[in-house]
Amino acid sequence: MPARVTMNDLKRALEEGSGVDEGVNLDTDLRTMAFSELGYDSLAVLETGLRLGRENNIELDDSVFADLDTPQQMLDAVNEALERQSAAS
Repeated sequence: MPARVTMNDLKRALEEGSGVDEGVNLDTDLRTMAFSELGYDSLAVLETGLRLGRENNIELDDSVFADLDTPQQMLDAVNEALERQSAAS
């Protein structure tokens, strides 16, 4: 089974790449919270997704992140790419 990106990985990537707005607590259950509620715009979402891709040696097209609204959707997209890569190798 391929490695999986976890919510903790995503939280770390958000913090390292874009920081955390004052008043935002990333230690809550983020799965269904909108990135906009967390203070992240589309550029921050893109940067976070690409960072996770680089860290896991997978190439992700920018368009993958265009319609993602929640951290869970990002995890699903990155983990699906990891699974595809693993199946292809």
